[in-house]
Amino acid sequence: MIEPCTDVVCSFWSILNQGPMTLTITLHTLIILPMIWIYFDEKRKMEQGDIPNE
Repeated sequence: MIEPCTDVVCSFWSILNQGPMTLTITLHTLIILPMIWIYFDEKRKMEQGDIPNE
């Protein structure tokens, strides 16, 4: 699934170019997981009363 980099310098983009699963896992790690973490953090703040409800 993951092949060695053939570029002289392995870059972020050459790692993403390994295949669709690598791209999917990378994007989920960078975007989806922080969104889930932020959601539960904001929900906790609202339950504690740090952020007023509208």
